[in-house]
Formats: sequence, structure tokens, C-alpha cells
Amino acid sequence: MPLSDQSLARAEELIARYPQRRSALLPILFLLQAEDGYVSPAGVAQVANLLGLTRAEVGAVATFYTMFRRRPVGKYLVSVCKTLSCQLRGSRDISAALTERLGVPLGGTDQGGMVTVEEVECLAACDGAPVVQVNTENYERLTVQEALRLVEALLRDEVPPPTFAADGSVTEPSTAALHWRLAGLGEPPERPEGSGEPRRPGGFGGPQGGPPMGRAPVDPEGSGEPRRPGGFGGPPGGPPMGRAPVHQGPGEEDR
Repeated sequence: MPLSDQSLARAEELIARYPQRRSALLPILFLLQAEDGYVSPAGVAQVANLLGLTRAEVGAVATFYTMFRRRPVGKYLVSVCKTLSCQLRGSRDISAALTERLGVPLGGTDQGGMVTVEEVECLAACDGAPVVQVNTENYERLTVQEALRLVEALLRDEVPPPTFAADGSVTEPSTAALHWRLAGLGEPPERPEGSGEPRRPGGFGGPQGGPPMGRAPVDPEGSGEPRRPGGFGGPPGGPPMGRAPVHQGPGEEDR
């Protein structure tokens, strides 16, 4: 059966957290996928029996959420967002380049069984478009060449640290990783060592000390608004990104 005795014991611990057994369906599906690599028909039947549900009820949930896989995939599942903001910033070019490099169609896996490439709907990180997710971690604002270097690393069984916010102070979890943690399953499997780092100094994530993956530098005065030096953001001290100055209230001459 897909769930081992150890995983079944873990499943019972998760079920005990809920007033009804069926409420543990999502974390149990995550547990099943972690062990079996995907949610197989046999796994659906096992989970249904475990929670007192029908196979149709379990299958309906497993097919609704895109983070559950219904077929075997490679060790690394590379998901390229195809929703509008990512597509406008070149995600389809990334998909085409990756499938050409691996010699597979979308949804296919390389001959060594290491990497599967797919296109998915929104990965909930639109400010980082185009976004590529590897298993449960996001890589944001990738160029085609950076995406190709990422896949080359995965083929060598190397996982570069995921990229996050512009100044490196925020570690935004991907949607899949967030669901994994909220389910009480701890850290997602195969999470890269040092994945709290927003970039690799001088390497994959951009030059040491610089913003990763083409992100605009953050306004040093603390507004949080991205500002492109000497260009789009306007002169130092001016309103960010073309915004009109905010009226500060009536002065003496207005009274």
C-alpha cells in the first residue's frame, strides 16, 4: 500500500487533531504524496478507507488542488506559472526553453527521471513574475538563461537556494510550502539547504550585495517603494513611480 506503517501512524496523529476524521483529508494527501511521489489510485483508495470517505470524495479533492500530482513525476517538478503577469514577463519562453533542453513535451520527464516540467496557473507571487516553482519553493523574476541554469543544476541533483524579496529581508513561502507547514507536516521534503537565503552570492541569484534576479532596489528612506536609480523612480526625494505628491493638509495661506 502507498502509506507505510510509519506514515499510517503519523496519519493517525494528524487525524487526532480534528473533531472529524474526514477533516484531515488535505494533510493526509500531502503525507501520501510525500511517500509515494504522487496521489495514486491505490493511495486514493487507502485514504478513503482511512477517513471513512468514498474514493470519489477523495479523488474530487485531489484533482481540485493543483499541488497534488496524479501521475509519477521526476525527482524535481519544475512548475512554470502561465497566468497573465508571468506570461507578460516571458514565462512561456521559459517553458519552451526548458522543454527543448530536456527534449520532452510539457508534463514530460527527462530520460534520467530527474526533472519534470509543467505549466500551472497562478503561484500567488505575481510581484515576482515570471515565477518558477521547484517542488515547494519559488524562484522569482527568472530570465530564460537563469531558468536554464536552474534546470542544469537540478539535473546534477543540485538545488540552488530559492529567490525571494528584493532586499533579502523577507522569506516569502511558496503556496505549496505554506500549505505543507499549515498541515502540521513540518518542513517540505527536499527543501534546499540554506533556503532562507534569498540569493547565492556571486552566483545563481545575482551578484553579491545586489538585488536578486533583476529586482529594483528598495527606496533607502524606508518607503518600501522600489526605485530605479536615475530613472523610473524619479529623482531622489521625489514621489516614487510617478505618484503625485501627497497634500499634507491646509497651510496658513489656505485658511
